Amino acid sequence: MSGAATVERRAPAAPAAALLALRLAWRQLWSEKARLASAIAGVMFACVLVFMQLGFRAALFDSATALIGAMRGDLFLMHPLTTASFRPEPMPRVRAYQALALPEVERTVPIYLAQATWRNPEDGSRRAIQLIGVDTDAGVLDFPGLAPILDQLKRADTIAFDTRSRPEFGAVARLLAERGPFDVQVGNRDMQVVGLIEIGPSFGADGNIVLSDVNFRRVVKERLVSSIDLVAIRLRPGSDVAAVQQRLIQVLPPDVMVLTQAQLNAHERAYWEEATPIGFIFSFGSLMGLVVGMVIVYQILFSDIAGHLKEYATLKAMGYSNAYLGQVVLGAALILAVAGFIPGFIVSALLYDVVGGATFLPLAMDLARAATVFVMIFTMCAVAGLLAMRKLRDANPADMF
Repeated sequence: MSGAATVERRAPAAPAAALLALRLAWRQLWSEKARLASAIAGVMFACVLVFMQLGFRAALFDSATALIGAMRGDLFLMHPLTTASFRPEPMPRVRAYQALALPEVERTVPIYLAQATWRNPEDGSRRAIQLIGVDTDAGVLDFPGLAPILDQLKRADTIAFDTRSRPEFGAVARLLAERGPFDVQVGNRDMQVVGLIEIGPSFGADGNIVLSDVNFRRVVKERLVSSIDLVAIRLRPGSDVAAVQQRLIQVLPPDVMVLTQAQLNAHERAYWEEATPIGFIFSFGSLMGLVVGMVIVYQILFSDIAGHLKEYATLKAMGYSNAYLGQVVLGAALILAVAGFIPGFIVSALLYDVVGGATFLPLAMDLARAATVFVMIFTMCAVAGLLAMRKLRDANPADMF
């Protein structure tokens, strides 16, 4: 009876027990400072690797859908064989006029997409650039800087250059500020840069220019007037988008898809995520970072348990259960997760700025990604701790003394 009472006194309440386990885990880790530093470095390495892989993956999708996100339309028509916006499959222009048969459809705007060569105005080198042609009066594109120069884009052979394009296209912004509108060669035609917009490069295009639909056909002379790449549909106020979409699917031939903007974004994202190895590579890189970190944490915790096996056996002899000793190990895993995550977060935020500035990709830290990575890092450390806990079975008081 007295023995039972003794054990009961030694079993603190759950919060106090958890705090005591955490304190014991910290003292145990702190006793081996070199081992602790190695464990924190391993967790930080895994954290940075996961942050960078997830950041690249998000930048891939954000840059790929930047053009679509800037379009102002309720519905869109696209050829079913189009896999991505930078390699569109042309469809008949007449589909845009057929969509006007529905009374809910207020306007249909053809959009032209193609790539042509750009000659660097400074060194004469050539590089592929994305062309975006549209009726400048339609108001279906909403890029920063585009509205003030719409009237200038109506003139023959004028273009707006994406100032966030790769520097290999030349210092266009500086030249425009110094000279005013100046001539460049796009494809085999001389065009005049009259303004700057902001879109940003993607994995499919290093730079972009916007021009009127008429000027687009002047550059891409092989394109038939009857062929277009995308149609933005504006509906009358109060129209049911889903109902109009279903009616258009029934009315139009099967050589076009009718998509909402969200579906068009998802289609573009699916190409990079499923039809190319890039999305898989970034996901696999994140997984490998977690595996490497888990192995490092497991080795540290396992060695720590093995080095303090007699102390664990003593605690068992005092009446502490394997479950409580497991809390100590998981407490050590939590400490390592937090201690490794904080410097890993700081380093990753700095690397985002460096890499984003070098690649011109939209790399930015956000709270949702930080929370996701912390959960992943904590889970990694917890799994490593659970695996290391198997060593606690060897802490038998009868064998130790």
